[in-house]
Amino acid sequence: MIRELPRWSSALLAAALAAAACAPAATPVASEPSDATEAPPAALTPIKLQLQWFPQAQFGGYYAALAEGYYAAEGLDVTILPGAVDIVPSQVLATGQAEFAVSWVPRGLKPREEGAAIVNIGQVFQRSGTLMVSWKDSNITSIADFAGKKVGNWGFGNEFELLAAINAAGLVPGTDLELVQQNFDMNALLNREIDVAEAMTYNEYAQVLESVNPATGELYQPEDLNVISFNDVKTAMLQDALWAREEWLTDSANQELAVKFLRATYKGWIFCRDNVAGCVEHVLAAGTELGESHQLWQMNEINKLIWPSPATGVGTMDPALWAQTVDVAVSQKILNAAPTDGAYRTDLTEQALEGLKAEGLDVVGAGYQPITVELVEGGK
Repeated sequence: MIRELPRWSSALLAAALAAAACAPAATPVASEPSDATEAPPAALTPIKLQLQWFPQAQFGGYYAALAEGYYAAEGLDVTILPGAVDIVPSQVLATGQAEFAVSWVPRGLKPREEGAAIVNIGQVFQRSGTLMVSWKDSNITSIADFAGKKVGNWGFGNEFELLAAINAAGLVPGTDLELVQQNFDMNALLNREIDVAEAMTYNEYAQVLESVNPATGELYQPEDLNVISFNDVKTAMLQDALWAREEWLTDSANQELAVKFLRATYKGWIFCRDNVAGCVEHVLAAGTELGESHQLWQMNEINKLIWPSPATGVGTMDPALWAQTVDVAVSQKILNAAPTDGAYRTDLTEQALEGLKAEGLDVVGAGYQPITVELVEGGK
């Protein structure tokens, strides 16, 4: 789950601080009586990547790229910065504290509208992972069924898909239904304090399935629940994307670094697609607080949001989903107007994919099939 507070302000316009590292020059080997010189190993260029939350399989591709040596092979020394409740990735990026950041698209577009010149350079997630979950006996199978119900939501910018769906169904919050502030867990639903709860496919939904049904003594099963996906109700918004600063990218050398970073990152996500358990091991090694079975579930669900990717390959922007995201953002007054041209660019991802295709890697995953994950109590 993303727990990112919407602290958009003029601070986002602060001048960015660019960090540069220079490799040491090659030096001749004195012991060799020839004109040949031997260069020491090239220094890696330091790069910082800001995540949205603490280490978990949602970011598996980045941890895999680091652990498998893909970043180092591109000459990059990547530091992955964990997120937290009070960390806004776009703000970290806009103020030059990182070269790249992971952020949901609306949370990148809002600061951009306010003057922070950041740009989406790689759309990793192709689908939304947001759900609304209720008990089967509540008979809530559509947004229209929210009428007269207590509807949980996290707020903090996570509610926009829900609000757009409620509006599209002709319902008025506070009149036709009660919106309830939901904690970042599923306890209110488990205790039947609310009728329907917000959840991510890869996190909170699993929390219900990791809980014991007191009526049976066994874990809850998917058939005990009704699930509504915002992908189905057409108010889904694009989520995890990679962002960089436009000013930083005006330097051709930085564009080359961006291509290298994207190439290694996409290779990491391919690794996670084809080696789910191995990817989870890298996430666990990064210090996650979530259990192994929960992380395995999460990695499997994250893969479903990425694969299969568009025919051009992983990280490619789907213009139709971009337009839908913008429409929802404007309708919910997240944005005052559609973003100006240049809010996303595809050329850097295209160059990265060319290199991966040349290596013979499958960048689309047309034949991708998820694995079966057996959850255990508490996600241990």
